Amino acid sequence: MSTASRRTIFLVLLLIAWEAGFRLFGWGWKFPSPTQTLQAFYDGLVHGELLQATFASMARLLVSFALSLLIGTTLGFLFARYRMLDDTLGFLVVSLQTIPSIAWLPFAIIWFGLNESSVIFITTLGATWTMALASRTGIKNIPPIYLRAAQTMGTGNGFNLFVQVMIPAAFPHLINGVRTAWAFAWRALVAGELIAKGAGLGQLLQDGRNLGDTSLMLCIVIIIAVLGTVSDHFCFKKLEDKVLERYGLAGSKS
Repeated sequence: MSTASRRTIFLVLLLIAWEAGFRLFGWGWKFPSPTQTLQAFYDGLVHGELLQATFASMARLLVSFALSLLIGTTLGFLFARYRMLDDTLGFLVVSLQTIPSIAWLPFAIIWFGLNESSVIFITTLGATWTMALASRTGIKNIPPIYLRAAQTMGTGNGFNLFVQVMIPAAFPHLINGVRTAWAFAWRALVAGELIAKGAGLGQLLQDGRNLGDTSLMLCIVIIIAVLGTVSDHFCFKKLEDKVLERYGLAGSKS
């Protein structure tokens, strides 16, 4: 039996158990049935609020994620190459990673106001530290012989060495960092949107809570889960397979 078939069977059984639980335990409005959830999906799509919120959240997420990849990878490279920075700023980044990014939202509101910039700020923070530590670990674990061989062949110590040798050699760590950073960015985004103004999945989730509309709330949760799974499977995993194959590192996959 193929993986797709097993997953389909699992989802069908899950839906049956879900409906049975709703009828058996009488959850009522506290947790919706599959039928109620599908109706909420239909209403949200017809009226456009689900699509509008999804597009607004994805726009914020992509901007924040791009910033976090750029800043995090740069910091990781600097930490790996310069001991003094790693012992000082690198130590601080480890501490900052333990702080939930939503804890910075009050500061963001003071600095930027209760608007889109605040959400982008905390979403970027949510992914940057993870990406910085992942890239630092990946670059530090590059066998020194790779770097010496590349320098002997004329890459030098600058940008060419970084792009042609360090990034491919550190890629298994980098892609794990990217996947984790993507998940952290989603968490920070939704948390920020729960409080900040404007369209978005988090704000729609808050509206559902205010109205006691658990069907709408569950729709938002399912949309976030689906977007995260689809992006990981069709984007990050495909990129990982392609790059590892391209550089002969396929055996590094777990």
